[in-house]
Amino acid sequence: MDTTFSQRVLEAALSIPSGRVATYGDIARVSGGSGQAARSVSGILARAHKNGHTNIPWHRIVYSGGRIWTSEHHDNARRKLYEQEGIHVDAQGYIKNFSTIRYSF
Repeated sequence: MDTTFSQRVLEAALSIPSGRVATYGDIARVSGGSGQAARSVSGILARAHKNGHTNIPWHRIVYSGGRIWTSEHHDNARRKLYEQEGIHVDAQGYIKNFSTIRYSF
């Protein structure tokens, strides 16, 4: 059965195990897209979330180089999730030992 790029993006995001992270680009590439397709990953996952996929591990999807997405509203909650999974984030919002915990699909 042939799956769409959007379906493959969702499957890839859901497959990232606890304690590991992947970049938007990693997800795009494993889903069959180019590096430019990384920009569409967050939109695809946001639509999936609105359509009932509420178990997307957003905190495990990071920017290239290991920088986390955060905002004033979400910072404490995100950092707590990272802490619970043994992922260490520095004060600038970068994951320590990023290359070690980066998930390889």
